[in-house]
Amino acid sequence: MIKKILIACSFLFVFKFIILAQSKTVKPLTIGETRTLKSTILKEERTLNIYLPQGYDKTKSYPVIYLLDGSMNEDFVHVAGLVQFFNLMYSMPETIVVGIANVDRKRDFTYHTDIKELQQDYPTTGHSDKFIGFLEKELKPFVEKHYKTTESYLMGQSLGGLLAIEILLKKPQMFNNYFIISPSLWWDDESLLKQAKELLDKIPDTKKFVYVSVGKGEHPVMVKDAEDIYDVLKNSGKKKWTVEYKMMETDNHATILHKSLYEGLVKLFPYQEPK
Repeated sequence: MIKKILIACSFLFVFKFIILAQSKTVKPLTIGETRTLKSTILKEERTLNIYLPQGYDKTKSYPVIYLLDGSMNEDFVHVAGLVQFFNLMYSMPETIVVGIANVDRKRDFTYHTDIKELQQDYPTTGHSDKFIGFLEKELKPFVEKHYKTTESYLMGQSLGGLLAIEILLKKPQMFNNYFIISPSLWWDDESLLKQAKELLDKIPDTKKFVYVSVGKGEHPVMVKDAEDIYDVLKNSGKKKWTVEYKMMETDNHATILHKSLYEGLVKLFPYQEPK
């Protein structure tokens, strides 16, 4: 009996040793960090998912992509992967990605509307002015305090695309480059689209890259509005602006983002032979 107990204890000891040995080989897979920013403007805490290039050096300066819909279960991971791929295979420099996790995107990405149906469907709507203030006065200074930065990008789709166009037309100096995917310009009976030319006339002609895309399989209004805003931007007389448009022939509103961002990044960073 004692012999059987000793044998059983020996097996348990060996099993425990194997488990401990295996656990020492398991390490977290880290591609960056998560920070929390307490916003006075929004009166809430906001989560930032931040991708840092491999070999990140605190003494170096990096471009920064500000990604709307940047939660871990939204667009952060696959956009960070695109950036890593473009740094590896294309001429894109090492770049930081700041994914802004959502709390209420319908509140943050839409401006005020008096249309009753929209107010009913989007009861928290109409506070993009506060969110833009948060980006300009809190988020960007926070990022620039913790990381050395160069030029900036804003990426947004759908309502995020609507917000990106609002910033481009009203506070264009906030970002150097804009990636605007399937913008929801139908909002408020297309009021922002209708104001676009007048707003553009007031904007100084400083260097900027603007990329607009839409999926051929999207609602006809989405397609028309994307084409219209591209035409307005292209014909704005801004000689220092590079304005690109891409119709994604096989995509709809759900599938467009990843492939469209790929196509937009190719415009800026062409393929280069591996060194």
